[in-house]
Amino acid sequence: MLENIFFMILRRMRAPLLSLVLIYSIAVLGLVLIPGQDAAGNPYTMDFFHALYFVSYMSTTIGFGEIPHEFTDAQRMWVLFTIYLTVIVWIYSIGTLLSLLQDKTFRQALTERSFTRRISRIRTPFYMICGYGETGQALVAALLERGQDAVVVERDEVRINTLLLQNLPQYVPALQGDARRPDNLLKAGLKHPMCEGVAALTNSNKANLKIAITSKLLHPDITVICRADNQQIEANMASFGTDHIIDPFDTFSKHLATAMRSPCLHLLYEWLTGPRSKRLSDPIYPPKEGIWVVCGYGRFGKKINQRLRDEGYETIVIEATPDITGKPDSETKLIKGWGTEADTLIQADIKNAVGLVAGTNNDVNNLSIIMTAMELNSELFVIARQNFQDNSALFEAVQADIMMQPSRIIANRIRVLLATPLLYQFEELALEQT
Repeated sequence: MLENIFFMILRRMRAPLLSLVLIYSIAVLGLVLIPGQDAAGNPYTMDFFHALYFVSYMSTTIGFGEIPHEFTDAQRMWVLFTIYLTVIVWIYSIGTLLSLLQDKTFRQALTERSFTRRISRIRTPFYMICGYGETGQALVAALLERGQDAVVVERDEVRINTLLLQNLPQYVPALQGDARRPDNLLKAGLKHPMCEGVAALTNSNKANLKIAITSKLLHPDITVICRADNQQIEANMASFGTDHIIDPFDTFSKHLATAMRSPCLHLLYEWLTGPRSKRLSDPIYPPKEGIWVVCGYGRFGKKINQRLRDEGYETIVIEATPDITGKPDSETKLIKGWGTEADTLIQADIKNAVGLVAGTNNDVNNLSIIMTAMELNSELFVIARQNFQDNSALFEAVQADIMMQPSRIIANRIRVLLATPLLYQFEELALEQT
């Protein structure tokens, strides 16, 4: 890294430095060759040392006098010429240097150099977070709350700036770069003895897969946690030993099943895994039987619909583009539409339903679905999917019974896996007990 910085400096400053050397050489040579006169009027020739000394302070200050004797008119003409010549070449050199300091590549190299030095000085365990979207932000905040350190790798400059501006309890080193590149992971401390784990949380399954493969190949003993919502990608990740693969939709469907089978166990899980500053919530009691209306049959809708069917509920699906998302089995009724309009909800028998799932990938549509459905049936048990953290205030206003936010679910699960890994095993075992 340091060699690259020196190379960039020498490459950009080569012409200015050569120009300075050339002009100084010409100025010194001229003073040596032009004859002068001493105080007695005798001719003399200035030596190279005095010529270099005079040109050096003349070029920077202009005004210390003539040495070793007063100059002749010829010498003064030459000095006048060299004054303007050296000023021009200094302006050119300084301008080139300022341009170099503003160069994005050079500044990135300096930043990476500073980053790698900071990483090399880490003496406490830390986790590498690849991707600083909503999930990454939530996980970093959760780790810092528990006194754990984190290092971030993110390709988006805006998100890096967001990290620097956030009021976090401690400094989080961040590298702007593509986490799919092995050299960026190595710069971020993949082989550092204090690196305890890597969390691949980008919004690309293929990128997370590449990060997981790189991490396991270069540091086999490290804990690797990946976000994935594609079964083929999940199988690929599992094939080479990825420690934890988290699908937010599958995770939420399991939590929902726990709430339906054992509300108090679900409440205990919420208490044990919630942030320290969060107020303890009240238990949730989903309806034991009846019709559920599922709006949106994408990845989330498919998981929830299947979970509800497995728990013995009757479901009706509302989907605007079934040709793209796919259609449920013949036992599940399908209504084509968005679910934001009353007619579609009435066709889905919303007035006699016990539960509603607003599960599209559009927050505005989900809010509209909930508000329209509650006007038709105020007794509904509502599950709302919130896609973006910025809309939290809006979803709090509709007062859904259960909120599903993918980034929060992933961050919370990873935090629990890193802090209390046996808690999930306890939940699974307790769920099978009377």
